[in-house]
Amino acid sequence: MKEFEIVEKKLAYHFKDASLLKLALTHPSVAHEMKAPGFQHNQRLEFLGDAVLQLVLTQELFERNPDLSEGPLTKARAQLVNKQTLAEVSRYLEIGSHLILSQGEETSGGRDRTSALADAFEALLGAVYLDGGLAASREFVLHHFEKIIAGMTNLPDLNNPKGELQEFLQAESQETPTYHLASISGPDHDRSFICSVHAFGKKIGKGTGKSKKTAEIQAALTALKQLKNSGDIST
Repeated sequence: MKEFEIVEKKLAYHFKDASLLKLALTHPSVAHEMKAPGFQHNQRLEFLGDAVLQLVLTQELFERNPDLSEGPLTKARAQLVNKQTLAEVSRYLEIGSHLILSQGEETSGGRDRTSALADAFEALLGAVYLDGGLAASREFVLHHFEKIIAGMTNLPDLNNPKGELQEFLQAESQETPTYHLASISGPDHDRSFICSVHAFGKKIGKGTGKSKKTAEIQAALTALKQLKNSGDIST
């Protein structure tokens, strides 16, 4: 079996244009060693792959977590696309053994360098996008990230503004926030909920959402923002 066929098997993707696969595996050090500024390497594909990865994972997180607000979604995505995560995916796929490196990069441990492996994964995704389009790219990403994404589905640190609000209040007193459903409006298929959160005998935040849970989360976020900005939780 040819080397590129081995890589394709690991990637679970067959390239119609094998030159894209070769380019994605070509480290910039090769051009530097050859002193050929115009020599093609994987940085442009990495740039493209980064954008595709952001799009695919953003959509997936958005669809899987309807109750997550922008902040937690951004944090979740950042965990998925950081260099360490991408490098670990590359290591699992044994991409390092197939990288095309300069002699200097080879001897200095480039095959297992986190940055090189992360960049190579993004470049490979960029190559998949050019070779097969967005649908193929999405399938490629979700195939290799499914277990990682699944492991993030229950991360309270990513979306627990209600817990954070309670901790914030109890840092200064024994006050516990209470939530009230203010109103429900709209037809059954498109309801809108408004909830308020109260402490110290007054309303400290209000939120709106497509579910009671979402509205309470938004209320907690609003209260946290106002309390932190004021610097005085009792006023």
